[in-house]
Amino acid sequence: MEFASDNAAGVAPAILDAVVRANAGFAIAYGDDALTRRLERRISELFERDVAVFLVGTGTAANALALAHLSPPWGAVLCHSEAHAIVHECGAPEFFGGGLRLVGIEGEGGKLQPQAILAALDRHFGLRPHQMLPAALSLTQASECGTVYRIDEITALATLAHERGMAVHMDGARFANAIARLDATPAEVTWRAGVDVLSFGATKGGALAAEAVVFFDPARAETMAERRKRGGHLVSKHRFLAAQFEAFLADNQWLKLAAHANRMADLLAAHLASAKLKPVWPVEANMVFVRLPQALHERLQAAGAHYYVIHADPPPCTLPQAGEGREGGTSGHVLVRLVTSFATTEASVEDFISLVKSAY
Repeated sequence: MEFASDNAAGVAPAILDAVVRANAGFAIAYGDDALTRRLERRISELFERDVAVFLVGTGTAANALALAHLSPPWGAVLCHSEAHAIVHECGAPEFFGGGLRLVGIEGEGGKLQPQAILAALDRHFGLRPHQMLPAALSLTQASECGTVYRIDEITALATLAHERGMAVHMDGARFANAIARLDATPAEVTWRAGVDVLSFGATKGGALAAEAVVFFDPARAETMAERRKRGGHLVSKHRFLAAQFEAFLADNQWLKLAAHANRMADLLAAHLASAKLKPVWPVEANMVFVRLPQALHERLQAAGAHYYVIHADPPPCTLPQAGEGREGGTSGHVLVRLVTSFATTEASVEDFISLVKSAY
């Protein structure tokens, strides 16, 4: 009963097979190989325009290098207060950005709203040269609370950012899960809505270690190659990153894997709700947040269920008020995060729910 993280899953068989195939023979190093060139064309086709693509091995590298490229050292990046970039990347954006600052903004369900951004701009900026300049807005898609930005929401936020002179970055570690949920194309959810740069994740979706920084205006990517190299994230045997991404995208594999993870999250949420354990936020990607009675939580963990307990005071992502989106009160409960993946089976969900119902 593994629900700790989609990072805990293995590698999708088709992607692992692609790595084995790429191992045959020799290829020029550092991204000058034919496989990488082919993948770059494929990603341009996927987004319906010419893009500049830079492959890296981790999501932290993708976010940190992208944000460092968008912001000068005296710039600030506005993001949700629970965004991965500000909470779980050990200061990497600030390090690679030479001193840029991440400014966290609260928002219901892990999503930012225009009013909150305007308030932050009024509060933190404007007194030059004494205050930092707002340089970029970073949106997490899907959010850290498992919610998904709709196209109109992205457009409104991007329009505001551009009007204030900021670039727009999207942290797409779970971009596949968001696209699989939305009735929209990758282009509609990114550059057509105003996104300038995407951290396009494959690792959580079934790859071994493959992420991409995608610039929707190639001119904006000037010197990004040097930034990646200087940052230590230009992989010498680059073809193995490209092979993973090519297999990830082939025959819409990325969306099939993500759709399965989403379905397992839906199934888990529905069963929990039937046991009067309604998820705290809408389940729109592959994450389910729910409050468990302390005794039930202890029984589940003792039985071998793996998931994360959210330790935060106040809780993250602005929890609903009493009576909103949850059953009963909060006393004696713990907030937990359950994550499904391409490898999650219906049997594992049923086993978990059977244990819940037998103990609750």
